[in-house]
Amino acid sequence: MTLLAVAEVGLGPLDPNAPVLHADDGGVLRGRAVFETIRVYGGHPFRLEAHLERLAASAVRIGLPPVDANGLALAVEEALVAGGEPDAVLRLLWTPGREGEGKPTGLALISTLPSGHDEQRARGLRLAVVPWSPGELIARTKSTSYAENMVAQDEAARRDADDALFVAPDGVVLEAPTSNVWWREERRLLTPSLELPILAGVTRATLLELTSDLGYGVEEGAFPLERLLAADEAFLSSSIREVMPVVSVDGAQIADGRPGPAAESLQRALRAAAGYPLDR
Repeated sequence: MTLLAVAEVGLGPLDPNAPVLHADDGGVLRGRAVFETIRVYGGHPFRLEAHLERLAASAVRIGLPPVDANGLALAVEEALVAGGEPDAVLRLLWTPGREGEGKPTGLALISTLPSGHDEQRARGLRLAVVPWSPGELIARTKSTSYAENMVAQDEAARRDADDALFVAPDGVVLEAPTSNVWWREERRLLTPSLELPILAGVTRATLLELTSDLGYGVEEGAFPLERLLAADEAFLSSSIREVMPVVSVDGAQIADGRPGPAAESLQRALRAAAGYPLDR
């Protein structure tokens, strides 16, 4: 992805090629900052309000100053205009600012969409199981302390997989480093419960709203890995990947090893909810 534009709360658009954060910002020194990643469809950030609400909740959990939602919303508008790209990635960042000043920093960043997602959706992802036992704070907070997630993705790549699948020590399926996990058993979709140490995905919540119209029931719970491996299909959900089929886990094929119908239907429904057809 290429950074196209940056806007700061209270300052407006900035030069995307110039430094923005001070070296003694708490987000830089200690990883004490929160963020959101949002898909922009035709110039409109999808479910922006929900992302702002989650950002504010994350900030409270790690003791940051209250999020200025109105200021960030304005910065989003400014960054979108400056970026000039209707289909993009929007990131929100909220940091405590420079140590000792008590003045937080809020940023809206516009970047190009990553390449290759359509090709991945057509063939499906290969996942590698990574044992995971996160603390409650880390699991439920979208903070910039993301090193463990990125290391897990690196481990998956070393094992010739596209992404990692976090599984708890007791064998319960949790999530992927940047996505929620789903699978299908006939006409029922299963996904890990938010009572587990996982992030409450905004796209996950959107799909839960869409499933009944497509004729699927949903069960949220604590499910063993073996249940996923025996599924009729599996997929991930996230803001940027949207609905992404999974075709194997640790080399074990899911069903017939091809993307399934529920993932395709939900991808179409998600795009429809965004007012954005699949052929764009």
